[in-house]
Amino acid sequence: MDTLREYQWLFSTMWVVWFFVLFTGILVWALRPSKRAALQKHADIPFRDEAR
Repeated sequence: MDTLREYQWLFSTMWVVWFFVLFTGILVWALRPSKRAALQKHADIPFRDEAR
């Protein structure tokens, strides 16, 4: 159990680094230019006239 306490600072730091990498990856994936058309199509869903 003492081993975990000795490395707690390392685990805390690695968690922050992992979260930052994951968050950055999600942003890059979601905001890449090739997804623009699909995202625009999804954004227009509330404004479609489905009564036709």
